[in-house]
Amino acid sequence: MPSLTLRQLKYFVAAAELGQISLAAMALNISQSAVTNAIKELEDNLGAALFLRKACGVTLTDIGRQFLRHAGSILSSVDEAMRVSSEENMLTGTLVIVASYTVLGYFLPYHLQRLNIQYPLLNIQMHEQNRETAEEGLISGRFDMGILLVSNVSNEALTLEPTVHSPRRLWVCAQHPLLKYDNVTFKDVADEHFVMLTVDEAANTATRYWRNTPFRPNVKLHTSSVEAVRSMVANGSGVTILSDMVYRPWSLEGRRIDTITLKDPVPAMTVGLAWCKNREVTPAMRAIQDYFRRVYNESRIAPIPA
Repeated sequence: MPSLTLRQLKYFVAAAELGQISLAAMALNISQSAVTNAIKELEDNLGAALFLRKACGVTLTDIGRQFLRHAGSILSSVDEAMRVSSEENMLTGTLVIVASYTVLGYFLPYHLQRLNIQYPLLNIQMHEQNRETAEEGLISGRFDMGILLVSNVSNEALTLEPTVHSPRRLWVCAQHPLLKYDNVTFKDVADEHFVMLTVDEAANTATRYWRNTPFRPNVKLHTSSVEAVRSMVANGSGVTILSDMVYRPWSLEGRRIDTITLKDPVPAMTVGLAWCKNREVTPAMRAIQDYFRRVYNESRIAPIPA
């Protein structure tokens, strides 16, 4: 039997506890397809269905309930091991971290909670800043480390370590005609009203990849509000191209948003660590580096006995 991954188990447990793939994806800050694929891989490995799929969500099969007990036990053991490690290290002091709006709003909260559990004596101070201010603060020493959209950073004075690559997809309302297409391209998108997000240089990034095509977006609205974009798209007032990290399947009004993977290449949004090349990496900084390397390296575990 192929080996399983901790990430697959985590996605499965989230879906089992929340009863909906979409809710699990929201809780984990990932795409629905990532959860769906992880569960399918588990089911293929086990040779049995873990869930019954219904219009209102998913429910565990008998085998799924048995598997959930094993999965929960494994994840609990991993958490306990991580807590033991943190108790042995007992890091103290203060670590000043700067993050951009998108990273702080859609990526970091879960990880900050885990870091606080692992290093209870480490005082992590968070600051939200735009890219330019974050870069200046890292170089001047005002911030120890940044967790930024490193795909936007090109300052040679900084060391960058990419952590997560979040694909960008086309967002459309439910029942949008483009959902019926086998292949959707920039040409198709150019025919639609486009809602352009501006926060964290999203508009500049979009301009760069649109320039690689002979087409241009028909921008109906520029806005710094992700929720405004979500509502506009869900209400059928336009489409947009944004990353899976900020995707949610519903608008504030409860209207559905679907995504389409474009046939044309679109660069992913990359989140990662940044620090000044000229400064010494402290034990606290090393702990943050090790944490993200560990979390986003798919650790392999042995198959669970039947």
